[in-house]
Amino acid sequence: MKLYNYFRSSAAFRVRIALNLKGLTCDYVSKALIKNEQRAADYLAVNPQGLIPALEVDGTVLSQSLAIIEYLNDLHPQPPLLPADPLARAQVRSMALAIACDIHPLNNLRVLNYLRQDLAQNDDGVNTWYRHWIGEGFRGLELQVAKHSSARRHCFGDSLSLADVCLVPQMYNARRFNCDLTPFPTLVAIATHLESLPAFDSARPEVQPDAK
Repeated sequence: MKLYNYFRSSAAFRVRIALNLKGLTCDYVSKALIKNEQRAADYLAVNPQGLIPALEVDGTVLSQSLAIIEYLNDLHPQPPLLPADPLARAQVRSMALAIACDIHPLNNLRVLNYLRQDLAQNDDGVNTWYRHWIGEGFRGLELQVAKHSSARRHCFGDSLSLADVCLVPQMYNARRFNCDLTPFPTLVAIATHLESLPAFDSARPEVQPDAK
């Protein structure tokens, strides 16, 4: 397997966590978002969406982090990242999608660059935008997770899930942009626990090969 990656991509961060949880290794191919390498012709030939990450498996390329993670989970079901019960699976997916579809897309690099370059926003304006959408997304997620978490160690119940895989990269970004996290004690407690686990720790951006 080959993972097209970038150390600061939170979507790639999710996939790295999932690979670690499944005990899988793959070739790490860096595409620097800061240099727009994901829009180069050679990469667009691999992934026409021009986004990171992408996973190449036996000549077939999968894009979109959640699709990649669910593929890995189907192929390597232990440890399971989705509950067996259909209602519980839907609840976990709801949490994961709140991050991957509602929070992250508003704050990824191409949106921030558009704010800076096309809408002429300075750093203060961009950072205000970023923190606003983190707060909006975390507000609802905090209540949802507090209802379903057993002991503030995982987002759902007392075991790892897709929601946990999505939470840690988003919390990493929230801290990086100095978001006020005091209104979200459940999310902070869960992320703190998860970050202590080897699979999450070794997926951190700063320890990736292209972070040097």
